[in-house]
Amino acid sequence: MQHWNNQYRSYLICICFLFLLSCNNKHKKKNENLIKDPLAMNSKVADNISDALTAALSNSGKIDDNIKIELPQILKEFYSRHDYQPVWSNKGKWQPLADSLYQFIAHAEDEGLFPNDYHFKNLRIIKDTLDADSLTRMNATWWTKADLLFTDGFMHIIKDLKQGRLQPDSLSLNKDSLLIDKFFVATLNGLTEKNNFSELLVSLQPKHKNYWALKKGIKRFVDSMDRRVFTHVTYPFKRGDTKDSLYFIKLLQKRLQESNAMEADNALPDSAKLSGGIKKYQTQNSLPADGKYGKNLINTLNSNDVEKFKRIAITLDRYKQLPEKMPARYIWVNIPGYYLWMMNADTIVFESKVICGKPETRTPLLTSEISDIITYPTWTVPTSIIVKQYLPRLKNNPNYISKIGLKLLNNKGEIIDPNTVNWSRYSRGIPYKVMQGSGDNNSLGVIKFNFDNPYAVYLHDTNQRYLFKNAARALSHGCVRVQEWEKLAYYIANNDSILSTRKDSLKYTTDSIKNWIAQKERRRIDVINHIPLYIRYFSCEGKKGVVKFYDDIYGEDKVLMEKYFAKK
Repeated sequence: MQHWNNQYRSYLICICFLFLLSCNNKHKKKNENLIKDPLAMNSKVADNISDALTAALSNSGKIDDNIKIELPQILKEFYSRHDYQPVWSNKGKWQPLADSLYQFIAHAEDEGLFPNDYHFKNLRIIKDTLDADSLTRMNATWWTKADLLFTDGFMHIIKDLKQGRLQPDSLSLNKDSLLIDKFFVATLNGLTEKNNFSELLVSLQPKHKNYWALKKGIKRFVDSMDRRVFTHVTYPFKRGDTKDSLYFIKLLQKRLQESNAMEADNALPDSAKLSGGIKKYQTQNSLPADGKYGKNLINTLNSNDVEKFKRIAITLDRYKQLPEKMPARYIWVNIPGYYLWMMNADTIVFESKVICGKPETRTPLLTSEISDIITYPTWTVPTSIIVKQYLPRLKNNPNYISKIGLKLLNNKGEIIDPNTVNWSRYSRGIPYKVMQGSGDNNSLGVIKFNFDNPYAVYLHDTNQRYLFKNAARALSHGCVRVQEWEKLAYYIANNDSILSTRKDSLKYTTDSIKNWIAQKERRRIDVINHIPLYIRYFSCEGKKGVVKFYDDIYGEDKVLMEKYFAKK
């Protein structure tokens, strides 16, 4: 027994010795980082930076248990070229640039950015401590962490301002040292040499006028922003599925309770109580108070300020995906805004309402150019419409397409009697064309604007012009219907006339288009000077210093929020 007691006593003594040794080493290490002579601070911080970056590169960016840098390779490249000297402090004191960067990060939301993407929480703790505690200001470890976090935050900021957060080919993922030299290293070098913080950040961003119009409205939005996170209501639910519909009702009830439109109650509401809660919410939000749920109500419920801010961030980044310099003249179609702009020298020549594709038959996002115009066009029905809409009806009634004014043609252009076709044979397509002849009743109206694209879509007039009165105009099969088609046609004609070097070779004018339409003639017009076309999805924009939001009709923003900003 005595033997075991002696062994146990020896074990305790050994443990205590190791503990004291460890404490002594930690105390010694801590003392090593306490620099009383300011002239020696930079040298110690430089040594620490070198060690920290070496560790970070082999430890997924971590420099300790609480701090991780996002771009260790870029920081290593930069600091190694400057002997690892601190950038944001000098001899234990902040450089003026550090305050500029800190203030920018603190108010990053005003720029459509998220402060914590740039280490704001850690930087605030470090900066507040160093500013308040004279003993901590003698600690090289704190200045090391501050410098690394500031530099990492700055590199991340310039990447986000220049490129945005939506592109997979991120600058930070490219290991090409030339790219690092030309962008990251050169940008920070330029800042430290010229001390032009605001000018530099502005120079990195898009020159597009509407980008800056949107940014102008962000601060006003942020200042009045309701930061509560509400329950997201998934809609539509599966019809006929009792479990799914009950889940929907529970979510809707909870969401209405969050807006004080219903009293807190765990029991499921009956239809009258639910309708009353919906009416109260609709009245609160200036919606038609019909007490019914549907797409418009759910979109409003889900459109809270936190999500709206993310949509601002997404839209800013969409501008960064545009060409750095837009053409002198171009057509701009914004799907969520339901409008077309004819742009000339950064000025809107005219605006037109448009009708775009339904959510199930979306208008594709694309860049192309108007190549030709057709007056009194025929319409060849796309295969997708034939398969989804026409085939099921043709199997029951072969005369269906004749009834709606369409013709069936074989590959020789010969008209085929639909009653002679065995429609039950087909499910994915048919070996015929379905066409609508030209005329005032044609679905394309009296004019069509063609552009090269793989989706068989185009801009055109419509025989349902009354639909332009609707506020929500996602109604087509994918093509873009243009209300002001005359203005567009005449602008293109005038543009060709102005830019044409040989007037006698011009085969059409504004007057000839008017005459062909008046005489109901089908003509194909080659556009000599192709007009670039951009069909885009921008769900908000700046208007007179205020951010205007449009419905996320295709859920494009929702997808990007979940992919890139889910944890914001």
